[in-house]
Amino acid sequence: MGKFQDLQQHLRQHSYHWLVTGAAGFIGSNLVEALLKLNQRVTGLDNFATGHRHNLDQVRELVGEAAYANFTFLNADIRSPDDCARACESVDFVLHQAALGSVPRSIANPQLTNETNITGFLNMLVAARDARVKRFVYAASSSTYGDHPGLPKVEDRIGKPLSPYAVTKYVNELYAEVFGRTYGMESIGLRYFNVFGPRQDPHGAYAAVIPKWVAALIRNDELRINGDGETSRDFCYVANVVQANLLAALAAPEAANQVYNVALGDRTTLNALYRMMRAELAQRFAHVDSHVPQYVDFRAGDVRHSQADISKAAALLGYAPTHRIADSLEEAMNWYVSDFSRQQNAVVPD
Repeated sequence: MGKFQDLQQHLRQHSYHWLVTGAAGFIGSNLVEALLKLNQRVTGLDNFATGHRHNLDQVRELVGEAAYANFTFLNADIRSPDDCARACESVDFVLHQAALGSVPRSIANPQLTNETNITGFLNMLVAARDARVKRFVYAASSSTYGDHPGLPKVEDRIGKPLSPYAVTKYVNELYAEVFGRTYGMESIGLRYFNVFGPRQDPHGAYAAVIPKWVAALIRNDELRINGDGETSRDFCYVANVVQANLLAALAAPEAANQVYNVALGDRTTLNALYRMMRAELAQRFAHVDSHVPQYVDFRAGDVRHSQADISKAAALLGYAPTHRIADSLEEAMNWYVSDFSRQQNAVVPD
């Protein structure tokens, strides 16, 4: 992890102004936390469509009042060009995480997904260009690979998108590329693969699989596995994603205006994931050991297998994932269990 260690040391000695969109969300709040711990000045933007105030409250507790004083929060919406322009004022680096995720959500409401993920993205690009930010780093998606059958996934070989969400994330990459050619703007897209970790929302119809399964196992509720359970994914702990974002922001100029896979470069089936989670939670909740999942139909818009080739990110960004799946699950489980307890004991809902 030499490159990232060097970067962290640099940031402790040099203060920049960062904008994190989607700051109250899962990945955004982890980025805010990491930057504040490195003595950076951070502006956060969120409209709480999917983010939560309690995520920022947790960040405040973790970093302390002195570091949190370097954080400015804007309750704003990327669908508003004026909000985007205000957020980008005097900013050095943008880490754009704000979006409506979830393949099923995009199938249920493609217009809203388009409005947020494409119109909102374009608004942010224009605002960042006009503010002359040093670099625009944005959350791309492994969904861009679509129906391309090749494994592992390599950045320059993609297929046809399988969902409205995938369309929006691919359009983001096209817009960023055009802004680089047309306006000389530096951007980097990070294609995330199945990110999980602290502050990931376990509630709602579109919750990601790991936090949703944790809640089901603890409650001894029905847990559904789509298909035969042999669908595989490259699950990536959020600490690796934080690393990739910071490296991308300060990478050499030749790394700019490209996209990179952010993952482990590994594959885990849903069945294997379930077994690991059940084993981990059975140590804390006796009933989990006898839990049995329910198998249901394959989900529309899902790819069968996904695995990233991370060699490009390693070579040009210095990316070296520090958290593997087993250790990551153990670390994440501590937070999931603690958060579940907090939710159960909460008097006033968030």
